[in-house]
Amino acid sequence: MSNYYDGTKLLSLKDINGNKPEIFICTSNRTAGKTTFFNRLLVNSFNKRGAKFGLIYRYKYELDDCATKFYKDIRNLFFTGTEMTSKPKGKGVYHELYINGKHCGYALALNCAEQIKKLSHLFNDIDAMMLDEFQSETNNYCPREVQKFISVHTSIARGNGEQVRYVPVYMVGNPITILNPYYVEMGISERLNDKVHFLRGDGFVLEQGFNASASEAQLESGFNRAFLRNQYVAYSSQAVYLNDNKTFIEKPEGFPKYIGTLRYLGKEYGIKEYAEQGIVYCDDKADSTFPNRISVTTDDHQINYVMLKRSDMFISAMRFYFDHGCFRFKDLKCKEAILKALSY
Repeated sequence: MSNYYDGTKLLSLKDINGNKPEIFICTSNRTAGKTTFFNRLLVNSFNKRGAKFGLIYRYKYELDDCATKFYKDIRNLFFTGTEMTSKPKGKGVYHELYINGKHCGYALALNCAEQIKKLSHLFNDIDAMMLDEFQSETNNYCPREVQKFISVHTSIARGNGEQVRYVPVYMVGNPITILNPYYVEMGISERLNDKVHFLRGDGFVLEQGFNASASEAQLESGFNRAFLRNQYVAYSSQAVYLNDNKTFIEKPEGFPKYIGTLRYLGKEYGIKEYAEQGIVYCDDKADSTFPNRISVTTDDHQINYVMLKRSDMFISAMRFYFDHGCFRFKDLKCKEAILKALSY
């Protein structure tokens, strides 16, 4: 197992305040053994202490075959002769999980957070939670996913005579983008770079790893060698952030003219034109009094803002600048706001 991931150090860390973390985040290149480590940890905790676990998925349909998806690999490696089964409950809102007929945990869907809240008394025996693939390769997150994630944890971490129980969450995934909603909400995006191995925050710790053995095995694959120039191979083998592109992140020199304000995910962004250079720049210093104010999503819409689809001339002009390589951005957040606004 020396060539595979070992989360012992991550689990031993204290958070930035010296307290026991409740969220443990682990990312690295694919096939490094992250999921195997944490799945085994959950089962071992159940076998030794009777500690039940909750497997968190995004959507209800993902609960189908959850026992096989979770247990097949680790059964063959560590728990031969045993079997995990699942039983759908609450009209499929959640599944009960069993190992050799003994109730060991649950599988729940984030998108059913409201129904889970109403059934919260059923889950007060969950001792730990696991959210695998917490970063989506296609940015296919639930609407208001982080809010639903918090709701599900709150529903689970109540009862047993306590207002709030300690229920650790293991979040495991591959390095897709530092702009994933969890990193943004926890303030990780601004602090993370390729030099960071371990990161401590308030209530959480994060490990950004790289497994050389897994990378070499991926790159030695004949299939992957055939697609060596493809960005996905770099992501899966070398832990390159798949959806991040730092091109054009720089501030132009000169004196700009303010031309518009974007409101995206509750935050305002300023768009400025450097006419002499033919450059448009986006930063997080917005002029809230400027009349040209655009809301990117319906959730961002408010008084004195115009919905994006009604700003065709302005957006068309911005697309022209973008398509001709004339946009610059303060950081990846600003770039994301522009990309969302200009997307068709």
